[in-house]
Amino acid sequence: MTEETEEFSLPRSRQANERLHALIPGGAHTYAKGDDQYPENLAPVISHGHGAHVWDVDGNRYIEYGSGLRSVSLGHAHPRVLEAVRREIDRGGNFVRPSIVEVGAAERFLATVPTAEMVKFAKNGSDVTTAAVRLARAVTGRPRVAVCGDHPFFSVDDWFIGTTPMSAGIPATTTELTVTFPYGDLAATEELLTRYRDEVACLILEPAGHTEPPPGYLAGLRELADRHGCVLVFDEMITGLRWSEAGAQGLYGVVPDLSTFGKALGNGFAVSALAGRRELMEWGGLRHSGDRVFLLSTTHGAETHSLAAATAVQTTYVEEGITARLHSLGERLAAGVREVASATGVGDHLVVRGRASNLVFATLDENGQPSQEYRTLFLRRLLAGGVLAPSFVVSSALDDADIDRTVDVVAQACAVYRKALDAADPTPWLAGRPVKPVFRRLV
Repeated sequence: MTEETEEFSLPRSRQANERLHALIPGGAHTYAKGDDQYPENLAPVISHGHGAHVWDVDGNRYIEYGSGLRSVSLGHAHPRVLEAVRREIDRGGNFVRPSIVEVGAAERFLATVPTAEMVKFAKNGSDVTTAAVRLARAVTGRPRVAVCGDHPFFSVDDWFIGTTPMSAGIPATTTELTVTFPYGDLAATEELLTRYRDEVACLILEPAGHTEPPPGYLAGLRELADRHGCVLVFDEMITGLRWSEAGAQGLYGVVPDLSTFGKALGNGFAVSALAGRRELMEWGGLRHSGDRVFLLSTTHGAETHSLAAATAVQTTYVEEGITARLHSLGERLAAGVREVASATGVGDHLVVRGRASNLVFATLDENGQPSQEYRTLFLRRLLAGGVLAPSFVVSSALDDADIDRTVDVVAQACAVYRKALDAADPTPWLAGRPVKPVFRRLV
Protein backbone atom coordinates (compact mmCIF):
# COMPACT_ATOMS: atom_id res chain seq x y z
CA MET A 1 0.00 0.00 0.00
CA THR A 2 1.41 3.36 -1.01
CA GLU A 3 0.95 6.56 0.92
CA GLU A 4 -2.06 7.63 -1.15
CA THR A 5 -5.18 5.82 0.08
CA GLU A 6 -6.86 6.16 -3.33
CA GLU A 7 -5.29 2.79 -4.17
CA PHE A 8 -7.34 1.22 -1.40
CA SER A 9 -10.88 0.56 -2.60
CA LEU A 10 -13.84 -1.56 -1.55
CA PRO A 11 -15.89 -2.24 -4.71
CA ARG A 12 -17.95 -5.10 -3.30
CA SER A 13 -18.65 -3.23 -0.07
CA ARG A 14 -19.70 -0.22 -2.12
CA GLN A 15 -22.16 -2.37 -4.07
CA ALA A 16 -23.45 -3.96 -0.88
CA ASN A 17 -23.96 -0.52 0.66
CA GLU A 18 -26.10 0.46 -2.33
CA ARG A 19 -28.24 -2.63 -1.78
CA LEU A 20 -28.49 -1.85 1.93
CA HIS A 21 -29.71 1.70 1.28
CA ALA A 22 -32.27 0.46 -1.25
CA LEU A 23 -33.85 -1.84 1.31
CA ILE A 24 -33.07 -0.45 4.78
CA PRO A 25 -33.53 3.23 5.75
CA GLY A 26 -30.06 4.61 6.42
CA GLY A 27 -28.44 1.42 5.16
CA ALA A 28 -27.92 0.06 8.68
CA HIS A 29 -29.90 -0.85 11.78
CA THR A 30 -27.97 1.52 14.03
CA TYR A 31 -27.10 5.07 13.02
CA ALA A 32 -23.61 4.68 14.44
CA LYS A 33 -23.00 1.92 11.87
CA GLY A 34 -24.06 4.12 8.94
CA ASP A 35 -21.70 4.58 5.99
CA ASP A 36 -21.82 8.34 6.66
CA GLN A 37 -19.64 7.55 9.68
CA TYR A 38 -16.84 6.39 7.37
CA PRO A 39 -14.86 7.97 4.54
CA GLU A 40 -16.71 8.09 1.24
CA ASN A 41 -16.74 4.69 -0.50
CA LEU A 42 -14.66 3.18 2.31
CA ALA A 43 -17.37 1.75 4.56
CA PRO A 44 -16.64 -1.99 4.80
CA VAL A 45 -19.56 -4.39 4.77
CA ILE A 46 -18.65 -7.29 7.03
CA SER A 47 -18.64 -10.92 5.94
CA HIS A 48 -17.64 -12.53 9.24
CA GLY A 49 -15.52 -12.16 12.34
CA HIS A 50 -13.48 -14.24 14.73
CA GLY A 51 -11.79 -13.04 17.88
CA ALA A 52 -10.52 -9.50 17.37
CA HIS A 53 -10.56 -9.73 13.57
CA VAL A 54 -13.28 -9.17 10.97
CA TRP A 55 -13.34 -9.72 7.21
CA ASP A 56 -15.25 -7.61 4.71
CA VAL A 57 -17.00 -8.79 1.55
CA ASP A 58 -13.97 -7.60 -0.46
CA GLY A 59 -11.79 -10.13 1.37
CA ASN A 60 -9.86 -7.65 3.54
CA ARG A 61 -9.06 -8.56 7.14
CA TYR A 62 -9.10 -5.89 9.85
CA ILE A 63 -8.13 -5.63 13.48
CA GLU A 64 -11.40 -4.39 14.94
CA TYR A 65 -12.01 -1.94 17.78
CA GLY A 66 -15.32 -0.93 19.32
CA SER A 67 -16.62 -4.34 18.24
CA GLY A 68 -20.41 -4.49 17.97
CA LEU A 69 -20.59 -0.85 19.12
CA ARG A 70 -18.72 -1.92 22.28
CA SER A 71 -20.98 -4.92 22.90
CA VAL A 72 -18.49 -7.63 21.81
CA SER A 73 -15.93 -7.31 24.58
CA LEU A 74 -14.74 -10.94 24.56
CA GLY A 75 -14.21 -11.09 20.80
CA HIS A 76 -16.35 -12.62 18.09
CA ALA A 77 -17.47 -16.26 18.39
CA HIS A 78 -16.12 -16.64 21.90
CA PRO A 79 -16.06 -20.39 22.68
CA ARG A 80 -17.57 -20.26 26.19
CA VAL A 81 -20.41 -18.07 25.01
CA LEU A 82 -21.09 -20.17 21.91
CA GLU A 83 -21.09 -23.35 23.96
CA ALA A 84 -23.73 -21.92 26.30
CA VAL A 85 -25.84 -20.68 23.40
CA ARG A 86 -25.66 -23.97 21.48
CA ARG A 87 -26.69 -25.86 24.59
CA GLU A 88 -29.96 -23.92 24.76
CA ILE A 89 -30.82 -23.63 21.06
CA ASP A 90 -31.61 -27.33 20.80
CA ARG A 91 -33.89 -27.11 23.86
CA GLY A 92 -36.29 -24.47 22.54
CA GLY A 93 -35.90 -20.72 22.75
CA ASN A 94 -39.14 -19.15 23.95
CA PHE A 95 -42.07 -20.60 25.89
CA VAL A 96 -45.53 -19.65 27.12
CA ARG A 97 -44.20 -19.59 30.71
CA PRO A 98 -40.87 -18.56 32.22
CA SER A 99 -37.93 -20.89 31.64
CA ILE A 100 -35.67 -22.12 34.40
CA VAL A 101 -32.90 -20.39 32.44
CA GLU A 102 -34.37 -17.06 33.58
CA VAL A 103 -33.81 -18.02 37.21
CA GLY A 104 -30.17 -18.90 36.60
CA ALA A 105 -29.56 -15.75 34.58
CA ALA A 106 -31.06 -13.56 37.31
CA GLU A 107 -29.06 -15.32 40.03
CA ARG A 108 -25.85 -14.94 38.04
CA PHE A 109 -26.52 -11.24 37.38
CA LEU A 110 -27.32 -10.40 41.00
CA ALA A 111 -24.24 -12.29 42.16
CA THR A 112 -22.14 -10.26 39.72
CA VAL A 113 -23.82 -6.94 40.61
CA PRO A 114 -24.54 -7.39 44.32
CA THR A 115 -25.58 -3.76 44.74
CA ALA A 116 -28.85 -4.67 42.95
CA GLU A 117 -31.63 -6.71 44.56
CA MET A 118 -33.85 -7.54 41.56
CA VAL A 119 -33.35 -7.64 37.81
CA LYS A 120 -35.51 -7.81 34.70
CA PHE A 121 -34.12 -8.60 31.26
CA ALA A 122 -34.97 -7.12 27.87
CA LYS A 123 -33.38 -6.93 24.42
CA ASN A 124 -31.81 -3.48 24.08
CA GLY A 125 -30.69 -0.54 26.13
CA SER A 126 -33.57 1.75 25.24
CA ASP A 127 -36.09 -0.75 26.63
CA VAL A 128 -34.54 -0.70 30.07
CA THR A 129 -33.62 2.99 30.34
CA THR A 130 -37.17 3.93 29.39
CA ALA A 131 -38.50 1.39 31.89
CA ALA A 132 -36.34 3.03 34.57
CA VAL A 133 -37.77 6.44 33.71
CA ARG A 134 -41.34 5.10 33.72
CA LEU A 135 -40.80 3.42 37.07
CA ALA A 136 -39.28 6.56 38.59
CA ARG A 137 -42.28 8.60 37.45
CA ALA A 138 -44.69 6.04 38.87
CA VAL A 139 -42.93 5.82 42.23
CA THR A 140 -42.51 9.57 42.70
CA GLY A 141 -45.65 10.79 40.94
CA ARG A 142 -43.49 13.40 39.23
CA PRO A 143 -43.38 14.23 35.50
CA ARG A 144 -39.89 15.53 34.76
CA VAL A 145 -36.75 13.58 33.87
CA ALA A 146 -33.30 15.10 34.45
CA VAL A 147 -30.65 13.69 32.10
CA CYS A 148 -26.94 14.42 32.10
CA GLY A 149 -26.43 16.74 29.15
CA ASP A 150 -22.77 15.77 28.77
CA HIS A 151 -23.56 12.17 27.86
CA PRO A 152 -24.49 11.43 24.24
CA PHE A 153 -27.22 8.80 24.33
CA PHE A 154 -29.78 7.23 26.64
CA SER A 155 -32.69 5.92 24.58
CA VAL A 156 -34.39 5.90 21.19
CA ASP A 157 -37.64 6.85 22.93
CA ASP A 158 -39.24 10.27 22.77
CA TRP A 159 -38.30 11.44 26.26
CA PHE A 160 -34.63 11.49 25.21
CA ILE A 161 -34.46 11.69 21.40
CA GLY A 162 -36.64 14.80 21.54
CA THR A 163 -33.69 16.59 23.17
CA THR A 164 -31.32 15.81 20.26
CA PRO A 165 -31.03 17.48 16.84
CA MET A 166 -32.95 14.47 15.42
CA SER A 167 -36.20 15.47 17.13
CA ALA A 168 -38.51 15.35 14.10
CA GLY A 169 -41.85 13.73 14.90
CA ILE A 170 -41.65 14.26 18.67
CA PRO A 171 -44.15 16.65 20.31
CA ALA A 172 -42.68 19.61 22.15
CA THR A 173 -44.88 18.76 25.13
CA THR A 174 -42.89 15.55 25.54
CA THR A 175 -39.49 17.17 25.19
CA GLU A 176 -40.35 19.92 27.66
CA LEU A 177 -40.54 17.32 30.42
CA THR A 178 -36.86 16.44 29.98
CA VAL A 179 -34.32 18.79 31.58
CA THR A 180 -30.53 18.53 31.67
CA PHE A 181 -27.78 18.87 34.23
CA PRO A 182 -23.99 19.07 33.70
CA TYR A 183 -21.71 16.19 34.69
CA GLY A 184 -19.49 16.86 37.69
CA ASP A 185 -21.33 20.00 38.86
CA LEU A 186 -23.30 19.31 42.03
CA ALA A 187 -24.20 22.96 42.56
CA ALA A 188 -25.80 23.24 39.13
CA THR A 189 -27.70 20.00 39.70
CA GLU A 190 -29.00 21.20 43.05
CA GLU A 191 -30.09 24.47 41.43
CA LEU A 192 -32.02 22.46 38.83
CA LEU A 193 -33.72 20.34 41.47
CA THR A 194 -34.60 23.46 43.45
CA ARG A 195 -35.97 25.23 40.37
CA TYR A 196 -38.19 22.25 39.59
CA ARG A 197 -38.89 21.40 43.20
CA ASP A 198 -41.03 18.26 43.58
CA GLU A 199 -41.22 17.87 39.78
CA VAL A 200 -38.13 15.78 38.94
CA ALA A 201 -38.74 12.04 39.04
CA CYS A 202 -35.16 10.94 38.45
CA LEU A 203 -31.58 11.86 37.71
CA ILE A 204 -30.19 9.61 34.95
CA LEU A 205 -26.55 9.60 33.87
CA GLU A 206 -23.60 7.47 32.90
CA PRO A 207 -21.67 7.24 36.18
CA ALA A 208 -18.39 7.74 34.28
CA GLY A 209 -17.35 8.61 30.75
CA HIS A 210 -14.20 9.92 29.07
CA THR A 211 -13.07 11.30 32.44
CA GLU A 212 -13.20 9.88 35.94
CA PRO A 213 -15.93 11.29 38.20
CA PRO A 214 -14.61 14.12 40.40
CA PRO A 215 -13.93 13.08 44.00
CA GLY A 216 -17.19 12.87 45.91
CA TYR A 217 -19.33 13.58 42.86
CA LEU A 218 -21.33 10.34 42.66
CA ALA A 219 -21.80 10.28 46.44
CA GLY A 220 -22.96 13.90 46.21
CA LEU A 221 -25.54 12.97 43.58
CA ARG A 222 -26.74 10.17 45.84
CA GLU A 223 -27.24 12.69 48.65
CA LEU A 224 -29.00 15.18 46.36
CA ALA A 225 -31.39 12.54 45.06
CA ASP A 226 -32.24 11.46 48.60
CA ARG A 227 -32.74 15.00 49.82
CA HIS A 228 -34.95 15.99 46.88
CA GLY A 229 -36.89 12.74 46.80
CA CYS A 230 -35.96 11.64 43.28
CA VAL A 231 -34.65 8.35 41.91
CA LEU A 232 -30.96 8.02 41.01
CA VAL A 233 -30.44 5.98 37.82
CA PHE A 234 -27.03 4.87 36.54
CA ASP A 235 -26.90 4.03 32.84
CA GLU A 236 -24.23 1.31 32.88
CA MET A 237 -24.58 0.29 29.23
CA ILE A 238 -20.91 1.07 28.64
CA THR A 239 -19.45 1.00 32.15
CA GLY A 240 -21.08 -2.33 33.01
CA LEU A 241 -18.40 -5.06 33.14
CA ARG A 242 -15.80 -2.77 31.49
CA TRP A 243 -15.23 -0.70 34.66
CA SER A 244 -15.56 -3.68 36.96
CA GLU A 245 -17.58 -6.89 36.89
CA ALA A 246 -20.19 -4.98 38.92
CA GLY A 247 -19.95 -1.88 36.76
CA ALA A 248 -19.10 1.63 37.87
CA GLN A 249 -21.27 1.28 40.95
CA GLY A 250 -19.09 -1.62 42.05
CA LEU A 251 -15.90 0.31 41.35
CA TYR A 252 -16.83 3.63 42.94
CA GLY A 253 -18.97 2.26 45.77
CA VAL A 254 -22.04 4.43 45.19
CA VAL A 255 -25.32 2.52 44.90
CA PRO A 256 -28.02 3.91 42.60
CA ASP A 257 -31.71 3.19 43.06
CA LEU A 258 -31.89 1.72 39.55
CA SER A 259 -29.28 0.82 36.95
CA THR A 260 -29.34 -0.38 33.38
CA PHE A 261 -26.93 -2.77 31.67
CA GLY A 262 -26.41 -3.98 28.10
CA LYS A 263 -23.56 -3.85 25.57
CA ALA A 264 -20.92 -6.19 27.02
CA LEU A 265 -23.55 -8.21 28.89
CA GLY A 266 -24.29 -10.49 25.92
CA ASN A 267 -21.06 -10.30 23.88
CA GLY A 268 -23.14 -9.39 20.84
CA PHE A 269 -26.26 -11.37 21.72
CA ALA A 270 -29.35 -9.26 22.34
CA VAL A 271 -29.82 -8.83 26.08
CA SER A 272 -30.11 -5.90 28.47
CA ALA A 273 -31.06 -5.55 32.11
CA LEU A 274 -32.86 -3.21 34.46
CA ALA A 275 -31.72 -3.74 38.03
CA GLY A 276 -32.26 -2.02 41.32
CA ARG A 277 -33.68 -1.88 44.79
CA ARG A 278 -36.43 -4.39 45.56
CA GLU A 279 -38.65 -1.66 47.01
CA LEU A 280 -38.77 0.05 43.60
CA MET A 281 -38.58 -2.94 41.28
CA GLU A 282 -41.55 -4.64 42.98
CA TRP A 283 -43.77 -1.80 41.70
CA GLY A 284 -43.53 -3.59 38.36
CA GLY A 285 -44.48 -6.93 39.88
CA LEU A 286 -47.41 -8.67 41.56
CA ARG A 287 -46.36 -8.56 45.20
CA HIS A 288 -47.52 -5.10 46.18
CA SER A 289 -50.85 -3.46 46.94
CA GLY A 290 -50.64 -0.32 44.79
CA ASP A 291 -51.50 0.47 41.19
CA ARG A 292 -49.90 -1.78 38.62
CA VAL A 293 -46.90 -0.33 36.76
CA PHE A 294 -46.15 -1.46 33.21
CA LEU A 295 -42.44 -1.85 33.86
CA LEU A 296 -41.20 -4.20 31.11
CA SER A 297 -43.05 -6.77 29.04
CA THR A 298 -41.10 -8.12 26.08
CA THR A 299 -41.93 -11.19 24.01
CA HIS A 300 -38.27 -11.90 23.34
CA GLY A 301 -36.71 -10.60 26.56
CA ALA A 302 -36.39 -14.11 27.97
CA GLU A 303 -35.07 -15.93 24.91
CA THR A 304 -33.07 -18.71 26.45
CA HIS A 305 -30.01 -18.50 24.24
CA SER A 306 -29.45 -14.78 24.93
CA LEU A 307 -29.80 -15.27 28.67
CA ALA A 308 -27.41 -18.22 28.45
CA ALA A 309 -24.97 -15.95 26.62
CA ALA A 310 -25.23 -13.32 29.37
CA THR A 311 -24.65 -15.93 32.05
CA ALA A 312 -21.58 -17.25 30.24
CA VAL A 313 -20.21 -13.74 29.69
CA GLN A 314 -20.44 -12.84 33.37
CA THR A 315 -18.92 -16.15 34.43
CA THR A 316 -16.06 -15.63 31.99
CA TYR A 317 -15.42 -12.10 33.25
CA VAL A 318 -15.25 -13.26 36.86
CA GLU A 319 -13.27 -16.45 36.34
CA GLU A 320 -10.80 -15.14 33.74
CA GLY A 321 -10.24 -11.59 35.01
CA ILE A 322 -11.48 -10.03 31.78
CA THR A 323 -11.88 -6.49 33.12
CA ALA A 324 -8.23 -6.41 34.19
CA ARG A 325 -7.20 -7.73 30.77
CA LEU A 326 -9.20 -5.02 29.00
CA HIS A 327 -7.44 -2.39 31.08
CA SER A 328 -4.01 -3.89 30.37
CA LEU A 329 -4.62 -4.02 26.61
CA GLY A 330 -6.02 -0.50 26.61
CA GLU A 331 -3.06 0.88 28.52
CA ARG A 332 -0.64 -0.71 26.04
CA LEU A 333 -2.59 0.70 23.10
CA ALA A 334 -2.94 4.19 24.57
CA ALA A 335 0.76 4.38 25.40
CA GLY A 336 1.72 3.27 21.90
CA VAL A 337 -0.60 5.68 20.13
CA ARG A 338 0.49 8.60 22.27
CA GLU A 339 4.14 7.77 21.66
CA VAL A 340 3.89 7.68 17.85
CA ALA A 341 1.59 10.69 17.75
CA SER A 342 4.13 12.68 19.74
CA ALA A 343 7.04 11.41 17.66
CA THR A 344 5.37 12.56 14.43
CA GLY A 345 4.39 15.93 15.84
CA VAL A 346 0.65 15.39 16.15
CA GLY A 347 0.43 14.60 19.85
CA ASP A 348 -1.69 17.69 20.43
CA HIS A 349 -4.03 16.81 17.56
CA LEU A 350 -4.64 13.06 17.84
CA VAL A 351 -5.78 12.75 21.44
CA VAL A 352 -6.60 9.46 23.18
CA ARG A 353 -9.16 9.80 25.95
CA GLY A 354 -11.09 7.66 28.39
CA ARG A 355 -10.63 4.75 30.73
CA ALA A 356 -8.18 2.18 29.37
CA SER A 357 -11.00 -0.33 28.82
CA ASN A 358 -13.03 2.22 26.85
CA LEU A 359 -10.68 4.43 24.82
CA VAL A 360 -11.84 6.93 22.22
CA PHE A 361 -9.83 9.36 20.14
CA ALA A 362 -10.31 12.98 19.16
CA THR A 363 -8.98 14.49 15.93
CA LEU A 364 -8.15 18.18 16.25
CA ASP A 365 -7.28 20.64 13.49
CA GLU A 366 -4.40 23.12 13.33
CA ASN A 367 -6.32 25.37 15.74
CA GLY A 368 -6.94 22.58 18.23
CA GLN A 369 -10.63 22.31 17.35
CA PRO A 370 -12.50 19.00 16.76
CA SER A 371 -12.45 18.22 13.07
CA GLN A 372 -14.49 15.77 11.03
CA GLU A 373 -12.09 16.37 8.13
CA TYR A 374 -9.07 15.21 10.10
CA ARG A 375 -11.09 12.30 11.48
CA THR A 376 -11.80 11.30 7.88
CA LEU A 377 -8.14 11.48 6.95
CA PHE A 378 -7.21 9.39 9.97
CA LEU A 379 -9.88 6.74 9.37
CA ARG A 380 -8.85 6.40 5.72
CA ARG A 381 -5.29 5.62 6.71
CA LEU A 382 -6.38 3.14 9.39
CA LEU A 383 -8.64 1.28 6.97
CA ALA A 384 -5.92 1.11 4.35
CA GLY A 385 -3.65 -0.41 6.99
CA GLY A 386 -6.17 -3.03 8.04
CA VAL A 387 -7.48 -1.40 11.21
CA LEU A 388 -11.23 -0.82 11.63
CA ALA A 389 -11.43 1.63 14.50
CA PRO A 390 -14.23 4.14 14.96
CA SER A 391 -12.84 4.17 18.50
CA PHE A 392 -9.99 2.45 20.31
CA VAL A 393 -12.29 0.40 22.55
CA VAL A 394 -10.54 -2.94 23.07
CA SER A 395 -11.84 -6.49 23.30
CA SER A 396 -10.11 -9.19 25.31
CA ALA A 397 -9.50 -11.15 22.08
CA LEU A 398 -6.76 -8.72 21.05
CA ASP A 399 -3.18 -9.80 21.64
CA ASP A 400 0.09 -7.90 21.85
CA ALA A 401 0.77 -8.45 18.14
CA ASP A 402 -2.58 -6.83 17.28
CA ILE A 403 -1.78 -3.84 19.45
CA ASP A 404 1.71 -3.49 17.98
CA ARG A 405 0.34 -3.70 14.43
CA THR A 406 -2.30 -1.10 15.26
CA VAL A 407 0.33 1.27 16.63
CA ASP A 408 2.41 0.85 13.45
CA VAL A 409 -0.61 1.74 11.30
CA VAL A 410 -1.39 4.72 13.54
CA ALA A 411 2.20 5.91 13.08
CA GLN A 412 1.76 5.83 9.31
CA ALA A 413 -1.51 7.72 9.63
CA CYS A 414 0.11 10.31 11.89
CA ALA A 415 2.77 11.03 9.27
CA VAL A 416 0.01 11.96 6.79
CA TYR A 417 -1.82 13.87 9.52
CA ARG A 418 1.33 15.96 10.03
CA LYS A 419 1.50 16.78 6.32
CA ALA A 420 -2.10 17.93 6.32
CA LEU A 421 -1.50 20.10 9.38
CA ASP A 422 1.53 21.67 7.72
CA ALA A 423 -0.63 22.45 4.70
CA ALA A 424 -3.41 23.71 6.99
CA ASP A 425 -5.77 21.82 4.70
CA PRO A 426 -6.65 18.11 4.92
CA THR A 427 -8.79 18.21 1.75
CA PRO A 428 -6.22 16.60 -0.60
CA TRP A 429 -6.16 13.54 1.65
CA LEU A 430 -9.94 13.08 2.01
CA ALA A 431 -10.91 11.79 -1.48
CA GLY A 432 -14.55 12.66 -0.80
CA ARG A 433 -16.90 14.18 1.74
CA PRO A 434 -15.93 14.16 5.42
CA VAL A 435 -17.53 11.77 7.89
CA LYS A 436 -20.55 13.17 9.70
CA PRO A 437 -21.75 13.24 13.30
CA VAL A 438 -24.62 10.87 14.11
CA PHE A 439 -26.82 13.49 15.73
CA ARG A 440 -27.50 16.23 13.19
CA ARG A 441 -30.70 17.90 12.01
CA LEU A 442 -30.18 17.57 8.25
CA VAL A 443 -29.15 14.50 6.26
